[in-house]
Amino acid sequence: MLFNSYTFIGFFLVVLAGYYLTRSWTARKGILLAASYVFYAAWNPPFVVLLWFSTVVDWLAAKGIHSSSSRFKRRFFLAVSLAANLGLLGYFKYGGFAVDNFLLLMRTLGLHVSLASPNIILPVGISFYTFQTMSYTLDVYRRDITPPDSFLDYALYVTFFPQLVAGPIIRTADFLPQCTAPKAFSSKALGWGLCLMLLGLFEKVAIADGILAPIVEAVYDTTDRPDFISAWCGTFAFAGQIFLDFAGYSLVAIGAALALGFVIQDNFRSPYAAVGFSDFWGRWHMSLSSWLRDYLYIPLGGSRKGPFRTLASLMITMLLGGLWHGAAWTFVIWGGLHGLYLVLQRGITKIVPWRFEHRSIAQIPIVLLTFLLVCVAWVFFRAHSFGQAFDVASALFGFGPREVARLLKPESLVLSVAVTLVLLFVHWSMRETSIASIIARVPWWVRSLALAALVLGIIGLSGEDRAFIYFQF
Repeated sequence: MLFNSYTFIGFFLVVLAGYYLTRSWTARKGILLAASYVFYAAWNPPFVVLLWFSTVVDWLAAKGIHSSSSRFKRRFFLAVSLAANLGLLGYFKYGGFAVDNFLLLMRTLGLHVSLASPNIILPVGISFYTFQTMSYTLDVYRRDITPPDSFLDYALYVTFFPQLVAGPIIRTADFLPQCTAPKAFSSKALGWGLCLMLLGLFEKVAIADGILAPIVEAVYDTTDRPDFISAWCGTFAFAGQIFLDFAGYSLVAIGAALALGFVIQDNFRSPYAAVGFSDFWGRWHMSLSSWLRDYLYIPLGGSRKGPFRTLASLMITMLLGGLWHGAAWTFVIWGGLHGLYLVLQRGITKIVPWRFEHRSIAQIPIVLLTFLLVCVAWVFFRAHSFGQAFDVASALFGFGPREVARLLKPESLVLSVAVTLVLLFVHWSMRETSIASIIARVPWWVRSLALAALVLGIIGLSGEDRAFIYFQF
């Protein structure tokens, strides 16, 4: 069930009505839980069993961890949770990848091994909800939280439909306290939530799908080698597409949750205005980057055990973060490039102080350099193969063949550059603020005109219906 579909609109209105017309708080949470299972079953009904399995295993494992005083028992229950979650993720997401690479290794060694690659269907959102349930048992193990008494509250935390299939990844400490007290109807929260949903749909449907996706596909969904200008404009278009697609989804999720009385953290904060790559990962997909920091980078040693350990922890974290995004070596290279960027930034800051005045004009060259290098990494994220990634990257740096046909029409080049410049300007302007604070300063009639423009944009600019990019992860 796509957010950008009439089916979801009808589904959400029915859930809203049933939720607010029901008086019992327990019954209202039950409605949300049932709606979440219906929402997920709309993708592939049998995979709801995986949600049930993950929910029950982690609930019982966390109870076992909390009630045990023995270090061995605590570790045993944690191991059960990690094995169940990583086992599901490994089989469904990386099973075929592992078999294909094993066969490739055997062929490289001159061995002829016959092994059928498994035909595995990837359950939508499995990377998100497994990370979410893992964080729960890890937090209980570290004694950061106490398991809740209500299984209903915990099950709702795991399956809450606005963010179930593509995040943001929420923590139990942020969500479960919101389940204790009934949510009174608030016209302000409902109105603001619906506005965020409309803005998110505009970003996804009108700009990401209607304007940018055809430009990206003209460069990346072809066997022709791109020229220098098409390679850059196609990659700029993808940088805009993936941000507006995923940030649009996050806004719809945050807005839908708010309309139901729940608060979910922001997932993006003007990432293309980042001053360096540490700043970029503090602004891009913040729920994942904070998860990787807290549950991978810091346990690996973080910055506490010397410079070599710090750099190694950074690289391992980013490589695994790349692999989390997809079962392909191109994603690993994408993560490795960001790891390399972070390592180089740390080295440079040892020589040149990384300090600039607030909103100083001196930040702009670094913002632009950061954006360009992020775009270079996006090539490996978007390309279908190493060969294509190499062709596009070669064209970006002017090493491609001289005699190639231009893949993009002049109007596509203009659109790509124009949207990129507007996006950079908006991110720079909003670097230290938020949508809520800006709208609070705007007169009501301007807000009304803006909402009408969003509706017209969705109707007039919508292109071919496309699933959200992060659904594949």
